[in-house]
Amino acid sequence: MSHLQNLLLDTLLGTKHVDSAALIKLQERSLCVASPGFSIMPGDVRTLVNGFAKNPLQTRREGLYFKEKDYKCIRADDYSLYAKNENTGVIVVKTHMYLLVATYTEGMYPSVCVEATEKLGEYLRKKGN
Repeated sequence: MSHLQNLLLDTLLGTKHVDSAALIKLQERSLCVASPGFSIMPGDVRTLVNGFAKNPLQTRREGLYFKEKDYKCIRADDYSLYAKNENTGVIVVKTHMYLLVATYTEGMYPSVCVEATEKLGEYLRKKGN
């Protein structure tokens, strides 16, 4: 297991409020590492990358279609996308090199998922990643 995958598992899944997590390389638009059992298809990678490429207002208006579900976008800016669908959600944080993706499911606290994901994103930005 790579250092990056350990980082995802320890800092995000370790909270018990992140169901799955992944790092997408921005330059290559490809999946770098993911938690076990979490796969992100190329179309979903494009959706997430385009969520940042568009005007954040447009992303907020249109929402996200991710992993065959429509998500209502509740936050969209230059560094973060938060979207939810009933009791599940996806948090995406942009760093210099990566998109950090975390999901939560029913029974988990979205606020803990957001906080852990944003902290890891901040750490990666400070490291220059």
